[in-house]
Parts: sequence; C-alpha cells; structure tokens
Amino acid sequence: MTSASWHARISCGRETGAGFLVTERHVLTCAHVVARSGMDEVGVSFAQERGAIPAKVVAHGGWDGHDTDPGDVAVLELDRSVPSIKPASFAAPSDAYGDPPRRLLAYGFPKRFEEGTLAEYRATADQLIADEWVQLEAWAAHGQPLVPGFSGAAVTLADTGRVVGMVSAAARDPGIRNGRMLPAHVMARYWPRLGELIPTPEYGRTDKERLRELVEGRGPEFADRPECSPERLYRDAVGPFGPPLPSRRFGSLWDAAWYLLSEVPDTGAVARFAARLADFTEDAPTRGALRAWPPRPHDRRPQEPVHRPATGARTGTGTGIGAGTGQSWSPILVEIAPSGSGDHQFLVEVSAYNGRHRRVVGSRALPADRVRGYALERIDEAYHELEPGARELIAFVLPRRWLNTDVAHWQRSADDQSPLGSFAPLVVMDLERRRSGGLQHKLLQKWQRLDAQPTARLHRIGCGAVGQDPVRLTIGLRRGADMVGFASPPRAAGTRRLFQASLNAAMPVMLWPRTGCRGDHHDGAHGDCAGAAFLDHLAEHLAGLPPGELPSHIHELRETAYASEAPEPHWAYDLALLWEDPRCLPDPVGYLHSPVG
Repeated sequence: MTSASWHARISCGRETGAGFLVTERHVLTCAHVVARSGMDEVGVSFAQERGAIPAKVVAHGGWDGHDTDPGDVAVLELDRSVPSIKPASFAAPSDAYGDPPRRLLAYGFPKRFEEGTLAEYRATADQLIADEWVQLEAWAAHGQPLVPGFSGAAVTLADTGRVVGMVSAAARDPGIRNGRMLPAHVMARYWPRLGELIPTPEYGRTDKERLRELVEGRGPEFADRPECSPERLYRDAVGPFGPPLPSRRFGSLWDAAWYLLSEVPDTGAVARFAARLADFTEDAPTRGALRAWPPRPHDRRPQEPVHRPATGARTGTGTGIGAGTGQSWSPILVEIAPSGSGDHQFLVEVSAYNGRHRRVVGSRALPADRVRGYALERIDEAYHELEPGARELIAFVLPRRWLNTDVAHWQRSADDQSPLGSFAPLVVMDLERRRSGGLQHKLLQKWQRLDAQPTARLHRIGCGAVGQDPVRLTIGLRRGADMVGFASPPRAAGTRRLFQASLNAAMPVMLWPRTGCRGDHHDGAHGDCAGAAFLDHLAEHLAGLPPGELPSHIHELRETAYASEAPEPHWAYDLALLWEDPRCLPDPVGYLHSPVG
C-alpha cells in the first residue's frame, strides 16, 4: 500500500480543493483553487499534522480565470516546513499511459468527505488537448466521480503511488464521469523546480537544478532582446534539421529549456542551449558555468548527434575545401544583417565551426557604428572553440551594399593594430545569395566540378566592360567560368550591375580592388590603367592554384602587401576576395528566419 500522507486539503475562503507536498515546504495545487488568495487566507491540512498550516502563493502558471485558460498551476509555500512528511515522488511522463491502460488514482476532498476520498481513472490517450491537458475517463461505471474538491489532486499510478499529473478540471455534474489532468511535465513549464523532481532519462537532478539556476539568473533585460527569444535560442540549439518548434509559443526561457530536457532526445541540444545563454551575459563566472553545462561528461551519449551536412557535402575530412587538399576549414562566421528595426540597425552574429557543428559565440542587434568593435571582440572569443590544429577561416557574410567594406583592414584589436586580413585567411560572402536556395544549390554543383579540375578558369571584367549586358554575362559565366576578376570596385553603376550578374551566376570566387580605377571614364586599353594592371597581376598569381585553397594564398599575398616597404602600395594591398563554398557552412537555412518581430 502507498502512503497518503503527502496529500493535502487546500482551503481558500469558501473554496476547497486538493494539493500535494513536493518539498518540505512547497505544495502544488490549481490556481483556480486559490484564486482569492489576495483577499482570503490559504490553509493547507495534512492528515498527520494538527490543524491547517497557513501558506502563501509564491508561483503562478498565469491562469487568467477561465476554464480553458492554460497555466492553472499554483505553488504554495507553507509558513513552516513539515519534515515528518515525505514529499510525493514522480513517475516518468510516459508511465501514465500503456496498453492495457494504467489505473490512476486521485485523492480529493469533495463535500462531506473532510478526510478525503479516492477516485479511479485512466488517461484516454497521451495526446495533449490544446497542448496543455490530458483527458481522464472513469476506470469503471461506478465509484467516485471527479467533482469539485478534486481540483489540485495528485494523479498517481495505482501500483506505485508515484505522481503523473494533477486534476485540473472536475465535472459539476456527478453524472459526467470524465475530467482533465495537467501532466507533470506540463506543470514543470510553469514552475522550474518541478523539473528537477520529474525523471528524465538523460539528465540527473543535479544537472537540471544547475541549468534551472542558470536560466533563472538571466535578468529581465535579457529576455526583452529579440535575439534572446526562447524560440530563437531553441532553433540555435537544435539546428536547422532538428525538431521543429512546438505549435505553441514558449512562455519563458525555462519553458524552452524544459522542452529540450523532456522532449528532445539530442543531449547536445541542451548543452548548446546552455552555451548559447553564455553568449549574452557579460559576467565571466556565469559564462564559464553555462558553457561547462552539463557538469558530468558521462551523462552525455557516446556519440552526440550533429547537424546533417548540406546536399552535396562530402563525408571525408575534405568537407568544404578545394581539390588537392586533405584538410578542412574551421570557419569563424561573422554574419551582419539588417535587423529590421531601422536603416542603421544590424544584427551581428559570430559563430565558430568545429567540424560540422556550429556554435554561436555572440549575437546582438547594434547600430552601425558599434558593429566593428563587437564583431572583432567575438571573433577573438570564437578562437576558443577551435581545435589547436584547425585551419581558421574568417568569413564575413555581408549585405550587398557592404561587400566592399574594408573588413580585411580592420585593426585586429585594441592592442594589435595589424590588419585582420594579415592575421588569418579572410573572405566575404553575399547575404542575399546565402539566403537563396537555388544559388546555394548551383554553388554546390560548381564546387563538385571544380574538385575534379586541376585549375580554375578566370574571367576578366575590365574597365571598359561596364556597358556589357548583365543577363548575357550571367548566362555566359554559368557556362564558361569558375572565377571572376574585376578591374574596378563595385561602386560605379556599370560595375555594380556586372558584379550582381556574377553573383547570380553562382561564381564561387570573385576578386576585385577595393579602391583605384572606377572604370567609367575609359575603355581600359591604355597601358597605364590601374585596373588592367591589377587583372594582369591577378591572372599571374592565380595561375595553377586550386580555388579551394585561395583563402590561404590570398592571405599570404596580403601579408606580403601589408609588409611591403615600396614607395607605391602593393598591387594587392586593397584586394577583396569573395569566396563561398556552402560545404564549409552547411546551415544557411538559419537566415530564413527574421531576427525580430
């Protein structure tokens, strides 16, 4: 036989209901049972305790007063603890259901049953009604029905006495023999401490307690930021190929964390969620604690699932590289996109790839004048995520109007005035093209062909080509070129149209001088044209190089240019490189979701 000592009778004014002890000082009941707690005293009675113990409501699920409102949960804190009573124990969420059905008991306090009485029920199915309740139906055609006085009663397994939920709705008519149960795992959405008491196969109680404390430690200003929304953090944790968002909206950060703990089998998703939280706190000890979660490595599964590679990706160590190499890149991705909240507001997100796993290091909506400083700080921090032998690649994904920005010349840090482009291989990519499924597919096809070729074909677009038809250029490049070199930067109207045409042709490599000849005053035939000289140097330098290795070769070229002591700038001093291999960065799907709204 199971003990009923932790069952409680709840009184609040003229309302009577049930509840159950879950810690030495906390009792769970329905919010509607104590709806008048602001005006009437709340009393909690146990069979083993003499008289009612005063209590106060310390947590509330948000129930708004109607029968169909969600969050009909209240947590009562007793004026004193009751160490003589052992709190209720919880069963795993799935234990409430089975074939044949499991017999469930509810201990309530209807009229004329001051000492309480039992009702026998079963769960109709494990399907949630309105993503909140499970329907209960009577175990037999006779016996005690669920009537007023049962609200807040623990629903237990008849054979073990372990709790699987709470009665949240009882029939006013005794002839109606059904009711509703709020399952324990749903109740845990509204009171985080309950999550520590409910068994979860992959996580111990200490792990869940630590995560709950870390989540609750985020301040209200944290939750108000759009990039920190529970939905956004959930998507980052599960990745583009993980379980979709539930049909309901998460009510809090804890709600999202608990959903990952109880519903998502990938334990790595919870670790990524915790690490993602660390990106938004400036407190160093808290950052370390979040990133160290879960604290016990043996709680992890032997092989943590990773994101599925994009279509066309190879399975060996050569993912995301060109022909003739045997090592993969480990990109640090810097994404700068309009935030949607104004012309001069941008969402900056910095990620690090370790193998095929992407971890976001930092994400923040910022005005344009703060983008550089934030990005540089997060880039430096992203290096902590790379293995010692990793081949770093700093990749900026920029709005099209920013593609000519001097990111390679950004001073690396406050203490290091050297250009970022001299520190590591650095490339840029076009934000709009990253959002296009069709162009990403064409890029993958282009790289498959390039991997089979010993060299790549360079198409030159000289200063005098500004009048060329962009549509014909797009089609021609798709058929007969692998790389495009421009004699002038994409600032003048004519060059800008041809630049866009090359992007539409899915050119994986595009190079140009950031400054110099504008290309709109002559035909480029003169020997003193800086643009023509640039293209000559470029063709000579690229001859015989595999395109997959270009970031490294351009990095070496930049080092030479920055270190040159010649009176005239080196021809490659302002060289810009757009280089994109989708196999390096396999989740452009994330761009499809607006970071605001």
